[in-house]
Amino acid sequence: MKEPIFKAIEQFRPLAVELETELTRRPAISPESGGEGELDKCAFLEQWLKTKGITQLERHDAPDPRAKGGIRPNLVATIPGNTDTRRLWIMSHLDVVPPGEHWESDPWKVVQREDGPLGPRLIGRGVEDNQLGLTASVLAALALVEQGLVPPHPVKLLFAADEEMGSAYGILWLLKNRNLFRRDDLVLIPDGGDPKGETIEVAEKNLIWAKFTTLGLQAHGSRPDQGANAHLAGADLAVRLHYGLSLVFDQRVSLFEPDYSTFQPTKKAANVPNINTIPGEDVFYMDMRILPQYPVETVLEEIDRITTAVADQYRVRITRDLVQVSESKATSPDSPLVTLLANTVKEVYQVNPRLIGIGGGTVGAPLRNEGIDSVVWSRMQHTAHQPNEYVVIEDVVGNAQVMALLMMAER
Repeated sequence: MKEPIFKAIEQFRPLAVELETELTRRPAISPESGGEGELDKCAFLEQWLKTKGITQLERHDAPDPRAKGGIRPNLVATIPGNTDTRRLWIMSHLDVVPPGEHWESDPWKVVQREDGPLGPRLIGRGVEDNQLGLTASVLAALALVEQGLVPPHPVKLLFAADEEMGSAYGILWLLKNRNLFRRDDLVLIPDGGDPKGETIEVAEKNLIWAKFTTLGLQAHGSRPDQGANAHLAGADLAVRLHYGLSLVFDQRVSLFEPDYSTFQPTKKAANVPNINTIPGEDVFYMDMRILPQYPVETVLEEIDRITTAVADQYRVRITRDLVQVSESKATSPDSPLVTLLANTVKEVYQVNPRLIGIGGGTVGAPLRNEGIDSVVWSRMQHTAHQPNEYVVIEDVVGNAQVMALLMMAER
């Protein structure tokens, strides 16, 4: 069984180039980033799959008046199995980030190069993130269809919207508004990995993105006694949060890199336009990635304790707004999905996979929180979001072979 499937996938190389090229031609940028959403890309993919023999398709469109057509489409393709139990999902996403600068070619037109050390590669925005996973999953499914093979259990390919901006119109909307998943389903998310394909992500750090607004009293720079310096208070708060939280939540877990919780001040908003005015308002943001043994609520309580102390010392008022929060359970290392994937990756790529945790966050977190085993895995070269993003065709082929074996495995 394996050899005909692998041979079919090898012969799909031109098809991989075709699909990557057509997907890249249709930018799928979120409205938050100035785009129209995923509709054109999804509509093309839906029709393309039908012409190739994958016809059991369903759309789940999340309403979004900002996007083209007023929707953010999520597409599910099903390959029926012999027994409708323990379904395998392979979840990729349709949206991409804006191209940015410093491209050597048109980011929306795929360029094929033969000069890479790993063989031919395709250059274009989205070709790796996440069209590598998308294309590989499609090639694996097409290999089964072409060979007339029926998997033991159903296979479902999910092409989701809005992953790049938090998944409010993607997996989060689907979990809230559609009854698609079962507790015994297995979910592979090919949206992270390493150049050898040897890391399987089973856990994520909890995440807090917070905005801190300090309100003091504006004054002349020569008369700080007449004001309350919001910038000074905000700067002290950022330092105290960084060091204070690190001291309180200080455990280490080798599964993660870095193996500790991180509390980083990041974005800083402008305050006064001139040097000789003491600001009456100041805004900064923090990105916090917290080991999963620490509940978010416990961390927020410590944040509020430190914030109150700073506000009292500087005679200012400080508000905290949560921009994004996620809390994630882990997939058990003994999960059938982890065991099956590790064995399959070893068979295809001749590596010994190891389990890791990451700083967060992926679409795996909300699935795990629903009790659904999910892992993030791919062999990839880490060019996502960069200018001249590229994908190695050999990675598409190899990942498709891994996915095809997963599809045909008893589980």
